[in-house]
Amino acid sequence: MNIMVCVKRVPDTGARMEIAAGEKAIETRNLGFTISPHEECGVEEAVRLIEKLGGSATVLTLGPPDVEDELRDSMARGIDRGILLETDGGEWDPAQTASAIVEAIRVKQSQGDRFDLFLFGNESADSGNYQVGIRVAQALDLPCVTGIKRLEVEGEKVVARRESATGWEIYEVRLPAVLTVREGLNLPRHPSLRGTMAARKKPVERLRPNRKPPGLELLRLKLPADQGSGAEMLGEGKEAVPRIVAVLEELGVL
Repeated sequence: MNIMVCVKRVPDTGARMEIAAGEKAIETRNLGFTISPHEECGVEEAVRLIEKLGGSATVLTLGPPDVEDELRDSMARGIDRGILLETDGGEWDPAQTASAIVEAIRVKQSQGDRFDLFLFGNESADSGNYQVGIRVAQALDLPCVTGIKRLEVEGEKVVARRESATGWEIYEVRLPAVLTVREGLNLPRHPSLRGTMAARKKPVERLRPNRKPPGLELLRLKLPADQGSGAEMLGEGKEAVPRIVAVLEELGVL
């Protein structure tokens, strides 16, 4: 089994966001970075499959040189090697990103690497475009199932389960295939000290992708208005009871 997991470096979702000058980028000076929760589950699932079935796993990302930190973090969890599609740090739209990934996959295939399974997060934690995995599958003419919460590899096929409002949708597709996975697929492990030390010695291949003309144009970024917070004093003692009842009725509790 040979698995590729594609991840994206995103700002730590717990941090306060600021817009940089020009209104086309997020100010990153004071931000921490991570990978999306869906993609953490993709990394964990790849490691579990390799532990169970044997083989190797590769983690791939696109971004500036310091994105190697996120590759090393994934390798500390058990991924064997990394591929960095190195850019100047500018934002790439979904079509450009998918094209760069497909280009890298074809380069690796020409070198003898054949991947049985490609795992993507269902969507990234920043832009949430839901597109890259689907575009890669279409370009490679591979079956694709999105929004996966359970999966099993059975010989030459994968059984993928997607949760719906009425139960589970179950898909069987032949390998190789592309799956986009959701948070909750598993419980990702934390990198151990031993894994972190070992990850420093694992290989990271750097490739320079060709950037195609953008299909979308970013005009500006805008932060949503602060919702703020507040409290209302409903009164004291028994005199507050009518107001409490009214509020509960407004909320539909009574």
